[in-house]
Amino acid sequence: MTVVAKSSLIGKRIPKMDAPEKAAGKTRYVQDINLPGQLIGKILRTDRVHARIVSIDTAAAKALPGVYAVLTAADIPKRGLGVNKDNPPLKGDKVRTIRDEIAAVAAETEEIALEALKLIKVVYEDLPILADPRQSTQPGAPVIQDAKPDNIAMTFDYAHGDVAQGEKESDVVVESEFYLHYVTHCCMGVSGIIADFEPTSGNLTLYSNTQVPFLHKREFSEVLGMDPGRIRIIQPPIGGGFGSKLDIYPFEPIAVYLAKAARRPVKLVFTREEEFLASPTRQPALCRLRSGAKKDGTLTFRAVDILLDNGGYTSWGATIPFVMMQTFSSLYRVPHCLFHTKAVYSNNPYAGSFRGYGNLQATFTVEQHMDMLAEKLGLDPLAIRMKNAQESGEVTGQGMVFTSCGFKECLTTAASRSDFARKFTDYAQQQSKPGNKKRGIGLAAMIHVGGGAKIYPSDGCGTILKMDDFGHVTIMTGASEIGQGSETVLAQLVCEELGLPLDAVSVVNNDTEVTPWDVGVHASRTTFIAGNSAIGAARKAKDKILNAAAKVTNMTADQLEMRGGFVVRAADGEMVMPLPKLLRSLHFSDKAELVMTTHYYEPSSVHQDKKFMGNVSATYAWAAQICEIEVDTDTGIVTLEKVTAAHDVGRVLNRMGLEGQIEGGIVMGQGYALTEDLMVRQGKVLNPGFRDYKLVTAPEIPEMDISFIESMDGEGPQGAKGVGEAPAICMAAAIANAIHNATGVRLTRLPFSPENVYRALVTAKGGVVE
Repeated sequence: MTVVAKSSLIGKRIPKMDAPEKAAGKTRYVQDINLPGQLIGKILRTDRVHARIVSIDTAAAKALPGVYAVLTAADIPKRGLGVNKDNPPLKGDKVRTIRDEIAAVAAETEEIALEALKLIKVVYEDLPILADPRQSTQPGAPVIQDAKPDNIAMTFDYAHGDVAQGEKESDVVVESEFYLHYVTHCCMGVSGIIADFEPTSGNLTLYSNTQVPFLHKREFSEVLGMDPGRIRIIQPPIGGGFGSKLDIYPFEPIAVYLAKAARRPVKLVFTREEEFLASPTRQPALCRLRSGAKKDGTLTFRAVDILLDNGGYTSWGATIPFVMMQTFSSLYRVPHCLFHTKAVYSNNPYAGSFRGYGNLQATFTVEQHMDMLAEKLGLDPLAIRMKNAQESGEVTGQGMVFTSCGFKECLTTAASRSDFARKFTDYAQQQSKPGNKKRGIGLAAMIHVGGGAKIYPSDGCGTILKMDDFGHVTIMTGASEIGQGSETVLAQLVCEELGLPLDAVSVVNNDTEVTPWDVGVHASRTTFIAGNSAIGAARKAKDKILNAAAKVTNMTADQLEMRGGFVVRAADGEMVMPLPKLLRSLHFSDKAELVMTTHYYEPSSVHQDKKFMGNVSATYAWAAQICEIEVDTDTGIVTLEKVTAAHDVGRVLNRMGLEGQIEGGIVMGQGYALTEDLMVRQGKVLNPGFRDYKLVTAPEIPEMDISFIESMDGEGPQGAKGVGEAPAICMAAAIANAIHNATGVRLTRLPFSPENVYRALVTAKGGVVE
């Protein structure tokens, strides 16, 4: 008797499926792809922040040998891009930001294209610059978009309970103003696209780095006036996304228009300087928060007023209040909440989607207020959080349903493993002692969607699964791989259902001509939603296989299992037949059958109503992170020494991949708090390059102690939740609380650069910094 033992891939440390090719240098990014007859596209950008375009002369550029197309706004349809459709690909009337696109060329070589740009002559009439969003709605402020004469791009209002009543019930109230700055994504792979029209059919193929290929098909069809069925999007391997590739940006339709005009494929790839100047940023914000609590630490209310600098055009950055309000309303029990946000136009760069989608900004304010309330009440920072932390089964005032919730366990695990209580007391007592090196420890927690967010008619994902005659599985999924390791997790989940080794599965996920629909990579949704879709397809295949096996073994399907590439008896694992043999018998029978299944998974979440009420995600992720720092009070340098993190992940699927996500998010949050700063002054970007834009590098990465809380979400794939955005969210807040613990000074403005920290320390002592 041959017995096949049970085995599982769940929870194991599994390298990413695409890692060997990347490590060997074989991966071909969009920069590496060259089509026959391909031209190079380049964009002429303005050198003004706000100006009227008087004239554009392209004659000399058109006459340059090797130039095949030169376009201005006069040559293309007048259709705007972005959330408010206020961003034309090429600007014809006036420029509103330093990144504005004036003209574009397609030429045989990059050198010829750049020379052609130099030959284009533009005459401007300068206009007053609106650089301070606080002045945007003042009388007499320059109007940025004629369609919005009040300079208000968007507003968001949410409320539950009665804030006035909550304030009456409060024993303590704190109020603060916080400023969150510009940072940019810094993807190692810069933005790029190749546009290619098929000469006979006129169909368009785009080689695009988008995170949302199926939504992009629809958006391109609207911009170009084409049937979306005639647009195909192929995604080369993407060198980083982090939300930067959710919207459609001007360079993309510009490449299409150039290809159409030149009748040849056009490749348009940013330089690193362009990536800093023209790619979206994290949304800067000015937040005024007022919070209250009772003597025992029970929260009573939160009221927040937020001003967002929308820049000259409206992309996804203006919509982050949709997520921000969830933190203000539902991070801890908040009986009364009032939320108001206004996004206003300015002549600054516009922001887009960025990992965490407004939650880094919201958590920075809320978690500092939790410490401030605790201090006023004489409570321990952990105690006030535990007092107000939710548990499974609770429903928030905004209607968010917590079917699984490891919040309290995250808090206690991180606190215990970091020795938080003792260190917090010890470090606070050392503030007044001699010496310029002060240590501090700070705690912050977060909530974020862990099962997508239903902001479109569907938040679902499709899977097509087929098995060949030799037991090899091909998964065709709508879920995009942007470096997060989704294809590895999907393969694991399918292998777990079908009892196969990982090398028996291939994943196809990069071509809209082949793969089924998916809404795209955002909202920490891929593991949860694409995972459930893949499991559904695998279970249908398993049912078909076991039913077929039952017919030839005189057993019932319930008595059979699939293990290690065999059909076995469930009771004892005895091998019944090899899987490939069964598959071939199906294929070559009189009534030939193939094992091919499809499944579409739609989560149980709902669209929020007009008042932003409703359970927007199928599940929610929780985390607590504790940062230990050292502050040099003579220089303002803050060194992050250690991070202790505890994350409610539902269930660990791929431990190695999960550790990578948490570690990477921690470092991204570290950069947001301490080093990164896109310096925008009077609408101009002063540091468009890695020399002057300080990313965290390997020597600065802190020691990390990471714990996973397995709350086993009932709807999650094998119990898992999405955690892609979570680890970056509360880093800045925890570091701010640690700085206060070390120095007694509360910093409410990012980044915590040496200059900013030193100025705050000197000012707190009544000094002045020149």
